[in-house]
Amino acid sequence: MRPIAEHARGTSPCDGILGAHGLVENGSLLQLKGFSYAIEELLVDPDMAMKFHGHRYVTIRITASMYHRMHSPLEGVVDQVDYIHGDTWNVNPVALKRVEKLFCKNERAVLSGKTAQGEPFAIVPVAAILVAGIRLHCTERVFNQNDRGPQRVRTHTPIHKGEELGWFEHGSTIVLLVPPGWNLVQGLKEESRLFMGQALFE
Repeated sequence: MRPIAEHARGTSPCDGILGAHGLVENGSLLQLKGFSYAIEELLVDPDMAMKFHGHRYVTIRITASMYHRMHSPLEGVVDQVDYIHGDTWNVNPVALKRVEKLFCKNERAVLSGKTAQGEPFAIVPVAAILVAGIRLHCTERVFNQNDRGPQRVRTHTPIHKGEELGWFEHGSTIVLLVPPGWNLVQGLKEESRLFMGQALFE
């Protein structure tokens, strides 16, 4: 049902709708046009945030009716997972226009590590309204509102393109941080419909 684009540098980690994307400039990402937020606030780790200045980011929104599992978009190793306790604001376009720094306020996890080429990456699943928890296979546990964060789990988990990383319930968002030389596949733009495994970066 979801063939994996093995030729691509990176693939979509989920079914979803492409949101704001670009390069992290002056330590900031766009939530949407005119609304920015600091990468340090998203990751809640100044040292980690520094690694991603100038890197590429992509935001993917998962609606309530979509497939809700997340998969690896690349070949690499997850070195640690940071769980950050927070709110569960809706992440639909209306909320994104009204709630500043929404992704920095919501419950989320940060899976960080290095690609097969040794470059840093981060996968940030962001919870939303009615999300009961975020289950991640590499930690063998479920993070939810009963957990107080931030919490850090060290791991050394190899991941492969298309491999299931975990899931969350109801609608949500995934923010990807990848090397600056990874360009978005030509023809993709905001509001493009994505399917897990399709080519995202070239």
